[in-house]
Amino acid sequence: MKKLFFLFIVLFSLSGFSQTIQNSSYGTVGYIKEDGTVQNQSYSTLGYIKKDGTVQNQSYSTIGYIKEDGTIQNQSYSTIGYIKKDGTIQNQSYSTIGYIKSDGTMQNQSYSTIGYAKNVNKTWAAAAVFFFFYRLN
Repeated sequence: MKKLFFLFIVLFSLSGFSQTIQNSSYGTVGYIKEDGTVQNQSYSTLGYIKKDGTVQNQSYSTIGYIKEDGTIQNQSYSTIGYIKKDGTIQNQSYSTIGYIKSDGTMQNQSYSTIGYAKNVNKTWAAAAVFFFFYRLN
């Protein structure tokens, strides 16, 4: 669980044609391009988040799904987490593991600020954590 909180330190902000992923110290961790390509800080592709909710790895193999209701599923359609409309992020057991506030502030379950996600789709931010930065799938 501690690793998950560390990974929630990422913050997303718009930067040209991609969203820069930064930690709480503003160090770049990676990027999410407008087409859903997820890259690390060296611009190597980690995977893809498709407009239909399909999440793929760098080889285009499906590794999960983002449902319209905020349910995050792995490639076998097993639920691994949830992102609620209010920004609450839960694991598969409905335990709250963090929050993304409307102003972009990211908090852990104790409401400590651990980063920011300004101008970012909350569901994509959660999916990036679940699939690329913590690999819960």
